[in-house]
Amino acid sequence: MSTQESTLDKVRARLRELVEERRMPGERVEVTGRPLTPEEAIGAPGRRDFPIVLGRERVLEARVRGSRGHAFTDTAREYLGTLREVLELPLESNAERAVFIATLNAVLANLGMAKGTVHCKDDDPETCAEEIANTILDRHGKARVGLVGLNPAIAERLCSVFGPDNVRITDLARDNIGKRKFDVEIWDGRTRSNDLADFADVVILTGTTLVNGTFDALLDAIRSRGKQFLIYGVTTAGVCALLGLERICPCGQDG
Repeated sequence: MSTQESTLDKVRARLRELVEERRMPGERVEVTGRPLTPEEAIGAPGRRDFPIVLGRERVLEARVRGSRGHAFTDTAREYLGTLREVLELPLESNAERAVFIATLNAVLANLGMAKGTVHCKDDDPETCAEEIANTILDRHGKARVGLVGLNPAIAERLCSVFGPDNVRITDLARDNIGKRKFDVEIWDGRTRSNDLADFADVVILTGTTLVNGTFDALLDAIRSRGKQFLIYGVTTAGVCALLGLERICPCGQDG
């Protein structure tokens, strides 16, 4: 096991400092979280192939002093406690990491330190996908693009703009792996992440990797190859704000 400090360990240390500076641990600040239904989380998008609509993922919502933070997870759970207790979670499971990250997003939304901590709704995901593809095109031209996490709207737009031959996609869902989506075979993220990093000029990385524990290894693979990357989605709002990582989430709502 690597002795290098993990991303979430770094973030937890910084969050603890913030909470202590504002004397929040001594207060009985309640943090509640529950898995949102697809309709609550994403509204009624025109397409129905998002993982949350299909039931593979749920959005956990944390509330701190009236502010909200979201985190995508495959193991959503209810939680009630204090900020002090959340800061002591082991972060060894997807459920614990989801509670921590949703709480982080809610706290930073409350402090005015993070924007877009709540998921967009209805047709916004299509607008988001278009803006992400256009951002990459403007910055990198007709690049080869790797997408970590099968977001169908983003995947379809990338394939439309850059062509299927210039797009590679990895995912962890067993029922996606090996199938072709938008003329691209979906690779197993457990075994093909290095192949994706080798192929791509720029990698689009879902913030859900922070919850499922794959973020650090993926970022190491991308950086070691000198590749460009963008992190997308509401899940990573707080982490990117605290660590200065570039995030793209054009339609995320403020919590």
